[in-house]
Amino acid sequence: MLLTTQYLEEADRLADDIVVIDNGQVIARGTAKELKSRMGATIVDIGLPADAEPERVSGMLQVVGASNIEGSTVEVKVDGGGRDVLEIVRILDREGVYPDTITVREPTLDDVFLTLTGHKVDEGPQS
Repeated sequence: MLLTTQYLEEADRLADDIVVIDNGQVIARGTAKELKSRMGATIVDIGLPADAEPERVSGMLQVVGASNIEGSTVEVKVDGGGRDVLEIVRILDREGVYPDTITVREPTLDDVFLTLTGHKVDEGPQS
């Protein structure tokens, strides 16, 4: 059976094999678990207060993992799991940065798509 969908949570639940297509090109293929494992082990989302500087926080956390900024949230992709999460907290504390929220999660297929294509599913390619 072939299922085509832009709802990646649906694909994650229902598909045995996933083919990611962007701009008419196949860019990845595998099980949901295989595709997510390419992302690294853990994603840490750090929600910052209004007075914090996301660019500064992102820069200081580069030593732990690759970071991305979206609004007032800094997302850090780490390979060391709990050890890296503790290091992030230590760095933030040492630098006097007190986040509003810290969320630790595993990658989703949305994360995979964004990493592979540079855009979200509902946005289309960036020019």
